[in-house]
Amino acid sequence: MLVVSYNPGYQNLLKSLKPSTRQRFVALTFDYPEPEIERRIIEAESGADERLAHRLVRLATALRRLTDQDLEETVSTRLLVVAARLIVSGLPEQDACRAAIVDALTDDPDTAAALDEVVQAVITE
Repeated sequence: MLVVSYNPGYQNLLKSLKPSTRQRFVALTFDYPEPEIERRIIEAESGADERLAHRLVRLATALRRLTDQDLEETVSTRLLVVAARLIVSGLPEQDACRAAIVDALTDDPDTAAALDEVVQAVITE
C-alpha cells in the first residue's frame, strides 16, 4: 500500500499534483475534529483542564469562521495544544494565544489586531 498526503490549495501551484496523478489515488478529506474530540485532544496533549480546553475550542471555532481576513491558514489543533501548554506553564491566556496562535497565523499588524480582538472576546481569564 502506498499513502500520499498533500494539502490542496496550501502548496504553491508549481508543487501541486497533476490531475492525472491525483486520479490514480483514492481521496480522503480531513477536517478539524468535532469540538468534543478536539477538547479531549487538548486536555490529553497539554495537561489543560476541561474549562481551558473548552475556551480554546470556542476560540478556534470563532477564528475558523473568519472569512474576511487575509489568512492562508486558520488555527489548527496543534496550535491550540501549544497555547494550552503555555497557559498551563503559567503564561496568561491572552499572551499565550497571541504567541501560539495569532503570531503563528499572520505577521500583518492589521490582521493580527483583528485576531487579537477575537481572542479578547472569547478568552477570559
